[in-house]
Amino acid sequence: MRQLEKGQSLLVATHNRGKLEEIAALLKPYGVAVSGAADHALSEPDETETTFVGNARIKAHAAARATGLPALADDSGLEIDALDGAPGVYTADWAETGSGRDFSMAMGRVHDALVARGASQPWTARFRCTLVLAWPDGHDAVFPGVIEGRIVWPMRGEGGHGYDPIFQADGYDVTFGEMDRWEKNRISHRADALNRFTQACLD
Repeated sequence: MRQLEKGQSLLVATHNRGKLEEIAALLKPYGVAVSGAADHALSEPDETETTFVGNARIKAHAAARATGLPALADDSGLEIDALDGAPGVYTADWAETGSGRDFSMAMGRVHDALVARGASQPWTARFRCTLVLAWPDGHDAVFPGVIEGRIVWPMRGEGGHGYDPIFQADGYDVTFGEMDRWEKNRISHRADALNRFTQACLD
């Protein structure tokens, strides 16, 4: 596995400041200099694939080609068993409105879909994250992460982002929205994927 050296620059191909801060905090002990897509004035490429790994590859390779830096991109989403794995790769799309993303609306949409199906509880679900590290020469490596849990209703908590207020991880009695930010970052699907990445490329 190709290694990142201490002090090397790594581009995290996201415009999401919360996601960038989360990844930068997890990588801080390794001495990697992290920057985001906005720092390089990168536009967001169209995510035209139907899998998490496909969309992560699009973002990582586009950023690596544009900057000449190794680029780390993730695609992540929520899979709900009673909805046949939806929203899945379309997790962010469920929040789209004419004036931006509304995740309160998206969480309501999830609940309405579960009720419409007559799905019995517990509403088992998982967050998945797929990280792709791409190099300017076209080489890449894939690191998957997952955390199992269930959907709860009503929404609980003001923390986190996205669907966090309706996701309760197995073994916990609070939602991601109620959980301390750093505790969530320690156990999340992204932390799982990043742990695989650091073990392979940084340790």
